[in-house]
Amino acid sequence: MSDKTLLEQWRAVAYDQQADKNKLQKMWSEYFEIEKNIYAQLLENPDEEVKGTVKELAEKYGQSVMTMTGFLDGINDSLKEANPIETMDEDTVVSLAFDKELLYKNMVEAEADWLYNLPQWEPIFSEEKRKELYKEQKRSKTIVKPHKIGRNDPCPCGSGKKYKFCCGR
Repeated sequence: MSDKTLLEQWRAVAYDQQADKNKLQKMWSEYFEIEKNIYAQLLENPDEEVKGTVKELAEKYGQSVMTMTGFLDGINDSLKEANPIETMDEDTVVSLAFDKELLYKNMVEAEADWLYNLPQWEPIFSEEKRKELYKEQKRSKTIVKPHKIGRNDPCPCGSGKKYKFCCGR
């Protein structure tokens, strides 16, 4: 038995800088397909709370405990109540009760189009609502710089003077 937590073990494999690039890419493409299938099942009944130990959920979705750990790591920020992923082991009870809007936005933020374009979203949110959530998420990352007042621009205080002779001193 390893001294590392499940999450540490998952991250050691998934983000291994020394790993063969082709093997790592293959592992991630397999993982993304598994992730897509689990989300498709969860979105079939979005209001149902799926709960169980990490091991039970892995068995329910036909996955290894390690793959389930990766899934739990990915969905944790979208849950109504975060799971103790940093310290969990196979017997830790976890919940997959997710906030629908937050999950959708997090999928957009992760640029996971294979997830936020799943057909299971259609009965949950209208096309307009999905577009609105998409735009809202994209806008939240846009940095808007305020208009800079030039020295010779009229002062924003409304005095009628040039900025350099008024508030710009």
